[in-house]
Amino acid sequence: MTEKKERIDVHAYLAEFDDIPGTRVFTAQRARRGYNLNQFAMSLMKAENRERFKADQSAYLDEWNLTPAAKAAVLARDYNAMIDEGGNVYFLSKLFSTDGKSFQFAAGSMTGMTQEEYAQMMIDGGRSPEGVRSIKGGF
Repeated sequence: MTEKKERIDVHAYLAEFDDIPGTRVFTAQRARRGYNLNQFAMSLMKAENRERFKADQSAYLDEWNLTPAAKAAVLARDYNAMIDEGGNVYFLSKLFSTDGKSFQFAAGSMTGMTQEEYAQMMIDGGRSPEGVRSIKGGF
């Protein structure tokens, strides 16, 4: 005899991830939203594309059918906003590499820290488990 499994509302389940402060979970919805942004970032793997981008960033971005918010985020190098627009940090690494920046630099900027502060936090064992763990619940 098989038990009947309760159906899970996947949208409600995924919405719970939005309650984690400072965390942006890369869901299928974000992947669809950020497709063009991520394709742009991956294009930077080719030297000729990096040179074209560096020569005229706005014009190069116009070739990728980005949302105005995604384009503005790229131009401002606001990685959190890029992730909100569906960017995947592993694809976006092509952008900060193009800028001559390290993953550690980008991670620091995403957490409001300098690269040095971020590195020290990680050396010291990472973020404290204490503090706000739920936006809704405030705990």
